[in-house]
Amino acid sequence: MMVLYSGTTCPFSHRCRFVLFEKGMDFEIRDIDLYNKPEDISVMNPYGQVPILVERDLILYESNIINEYIDERFPHPQLMPADPVMRARTRLFLYNFEKELFIHVAALEDRSIQGDEKRLNIARAAVRDRLSQLAPILLKSKYMLGEEFSMLDVAMAPLLWRLDHYGIELPKTAAPIQKYGERIFSRPAYIEALTPSEKVMRR
Repeated sequence: MMVLYSGTTCPFSHRCRFVLFEKGMDFEIRDIDLYNKPEDISVMNPYGQVPILVERDLILYESNIINEYIDERFPHPQLMPADPVMRARTRLFLYNFEKELFIHVAALEDRSIQGDEKRLNIARAAVRDRLSQLAPILLKSKYMLGEEFSMLDVAMAPLLWRLDHYGIELPKTAAPIQKYGERIFSRPAYIEALTPSEKVMRR
């Protein structure tokens, strides 16, 4: 059985929980206290971070790598496009999101800079502006890649869920992003994947 070591408030762990529930397979989630991690976390991941996926002698870390492995191992429902060109484009989008969006999410999650309002406000503004740029795509599409729910939506959902929690207010022009978030949040797997700590992040 797959075991996911997951932070109860970690947006990157949240992605992996979401994929596991979408697949509807057998797995175990081990909740990790992000501020008091057991020693074996650093043994499994030299960067000392969750999520970590363990299956027999395989140990994986980094949420996008974990999720692609789960998707290939359990291909129904498929979350990465079947077409190689679209799959490559999706990977590029994911890479861009990490560089342009989730680097700022990591800052907002960083306990060492809590209280440094200048740095936090720079991160909030960067997330707000980048999400606002994505709004036109979602004006005409149900999901990031059109009508099909995909790994791009999985990657985005934990951030959209946490906007209130991070103190980020999107402009009215970003309304398509809010509606898109609601579509994802209504998925049964998304609801199942939420931890009690995450449920209270959103009003």
